Amino acid sequence: MPFVRIDAIRAAPERLDALGRAVHDAMIETIGIPHDDLFQVLTSHDGARSMMRYGTFPGLRRTDDVVFIAITFRAGRTPEQKKAMYRRIAELAREYAGTEPRDVFISVTENASIDWSFGDGVAHYVR
Repeated sequence: MPFVRIDAIRAAPERLDALGRAVHDAMIETIGIPHDDLFQVLTSHDGARSMMRYGTFPGLRRTDDVVFIAITFRAGRTPEQKKAMYRRIAELAREYAGTEPRDVFISVTENASIDWSFGDGVAHYVR
């Protein structure tokens, strides 16, 4: 936990890796996840068999370098921690992958401890 999905348009494996590292490093720094807490799905959409759509809401002009980042984790982070995480992800996406901060779209979904099983059919956070 957390579980991260990253989607980008026509992203080479190196860019996907850099974006994954940016998100992971930012979460280590800002919300204190353990270094080995790495669960990510990284997807490049080719524009033919799979696509991404995006607009300009709320007044941002995005490019085809847009990246969608969906993060699911247990509830409990403060608004300040989340804001710091968003900011740091955008900074590191620029540093690691050359992605402009305006092209970094992040969504967080929170859930409860019972909502996680890391394998073996066990609810690891619930005793």
